[in-house]
Amino acid sequence: MSVAAPSRTPARTTEGDAAAPAGRPRRFPVGRTAVYVALTALAIFALGPIVLFLFNALKTNSEYAADSLGVPKSWKWSNFTDAWTQANMGAGLWNSLMIVLGTVLLTCAVASLAAYALARLQVRGASAFMTYLLVSSALPAQMFLVPLFYMWAQAGLYDTRFGLVLIYCGLFSPFGTLLLRSFLIGIPREMEEAARVDGAGELRVFLQVVLPNALPGILTVALTTGLSAYNEFLFAVTMIQSDAKMPLSTTFFTFQQGFTQNFSLISAAGFIMIAPMLLLFLLLQRRFINGLANSGMGGM
Repeated sequence: MSVAAPSRTPARTTEGDAAAPAGRPRRFPVGRTAVYVALTALAIFALGPIVLFLFNALKTNSEYAADSLGVPKSWKWSNFTDAWTQANMGAGLWNSLMIVLGTVLLTCAVASLAAYALARLQVRGASAFMTYLLVSSALPAQMFLVPLFYMWAQAGLYDTRFGLVLIYCGLFSPFGTLLLRSFLIGIPREMEEAARVDGAGELRVFLQVVLPNALPGILTVALTTGLSAYNEFLFAVTMIQSDAKMPLSTTFFTFQQGFTQNFSLISAAGFIMIAPMLLLFLLLQRRFINGLANSGMGGM
């Protein structure tokens, strides 16, 4: 009586293991290794200056003069408290917070309404307005500085935080409108049509239907606008002259001019300045990238 030998099924192998002989270590594909090397180099390139900035902020002034690229020998954390008090960075941070919040709210309101009109409504001259937005986004902001200075002085908006918020809204609204329009085009219209059938007007459709679905795009506009308004220096130093109203960028500039020899305190003040936006971007980076990708403008 013959017994049939059990058939052996060949073990499944991955694409990388099929070509590897038995007994030899698995080799990673060359392309994957190159990607890891490139990403590691980019991470070092991005984080290296920030880490070096932190190290310089924790050194004494003599250590900074002796070695500005090394690790601090004595970690002097008191530099942050000294820079905070001597540079009056609390007032500057409060002014920047008010300016950034005002700019973000006003820019998101203007950009979302304009983007909804361009993406959903039959507006006459929409193509010409789109061309105007593209041209105004490409123009350098410095060419508007002198006319705005005289206009704001005559209107009583010079040396006011609200006047600076209006300037920032005019600067950042074109890009926000273009980004939100691209985002709204990708949203289906079925829910909006159903709301109109139920008797909803355009404002109600925008507030209750379109706005909740456009929150990722609005968050992207808010983050980019907030970062730009927080880091802007030219209009801030031109339009704000009172020390009590200066945002953090001009406060740091004033402190830097007065403490040109104490580079450790300057580094500490600079790290305090970049820390809030750095933390905010790290917390919201996923939503920021998803918003850009969904808007179709990630490759711009």
